[in-house]
Amino acid sequence: MNKTYAYNHKPIPFDFAQTIERFFVEEIPLFKFADKGSNLILKIKKSDMSTFKLITVIAKATQLEQRDIGYAGLKDKNATTIQYISIPKQYERDVVKNLTTEKIEILEKHYSKFPIKVGQLKGNNFSIVLHDVTPEAKKNIEKVAQEMVEKGIPNYYGYQRFGEDSRSYEQGKEIAHSGKKLKGAKEKLLVSAYQSYLYNSWLSERIKISKIIGSNSVDNATTILDYPKVLVEHLAKQPQFFKLFIGDNMKAYPFGKSYFLQDFSKGSKEFMAHKSSPTGLLVGSKVERALADARHLEVEFDDDELYALKGDRRYAWIFPENLSFEYNENSKELTIDFYLPKGSYATTFLEEIGKKSLKTKKIKQQKN
Repeated sequence: MNKTYAYNHKPIPFDFAQTIERFFVEEIPLFKFADKGSNLILKIKKSDMSTFKLITVIAKATQLEQRDIGYAGLKDKNATTIQYISIPKQYERDVVKNLTTEKIEILEKHYSKFPIKVGQLKGNNFSIVLHDVTPEAKKNIEKVAQEMVEKGIPNYYGYQRFGEDSRSYEQGKEIAHSGKKLKGAKEKLLVSAYQSYLYNSWLSERIKISKIIGSNSVDNATTILDYPKVLVEHLAKQPQFFKLFIGDNMKAYPFGKSYFLQDFSKGSKEFMAHKSSPTGLLVGSKVERALADARHLEVEFDDDELYALKGDRRYAWIFPENLSFEYNENSKELTIDFYLPKGSYATTFLEEIGKKSLKTKKIKQQKN
């Protein structure tokens, strides 16, 4: 899909590659571990290894079933990452003795009454090295990134979600529409890619609407969108870029209870103060839909045949934090550090700056 960027600056040139030398991620736990209990918590640093591969290696080292190994989030293979893993305490000696690969380092050990479950993390700290950054580009990147911390960014799913050819969602749609029960992790991943595609498409459309309202007169925006003029007038009065609609499913930020938007003024104030954010639909069974005008905008990106997954709602707009930079003028390398809430993609943050897809295109080898 061709997503709509929110910010209006010109594309800023830089070289990006997601490698273990240039892409660093550290998981931030949801809560502090009690340091007592029947579960061993391992803080692990790994490189050139996916979370699924890490779990396989730990299972082999301990003779545990993979389902007995807890993790909070998935981390990429092409990165150096720090994340937390839980196993039953009695396997501590086995994991320390047999986990010998150079790609894995145990940094800390803790204990807990409960195993780690998927989603049990606050977010992630990122440190990413950009190459070929001129002094002018460095200045522009810093300016735009600071603005993004203040005003927030769209919470798109990254290209990693959609497979090597970026079209795994098509297979997911076929599986979802077949009505059969999902078999294994691969089918679940494909259907979730379709779920993510629908969400990204909805978010892109909402950003497009917001840009039309923000860059046109009320009369012109009314004509372009074919909305009632009184609605466009209310939307145009909202001071923030991402326009809220009556019935939007809002959620306290960065976590908390949901509510439906009824008051534009109150909603805008809480949104601009980073106290709440609108959510987008992750289609599935047992998920709350938006209401009123917001539901009208959501319907096109809903699919009542996608019930194999439970469904959820995802923050549409997030606020990066802890931004810092380090620049080497000789090598033209810019290291950018920042924090994002769980489930968010660092590459979407960088793509908003560069106004380009960062997905690496593989060159096909020609046969002689």
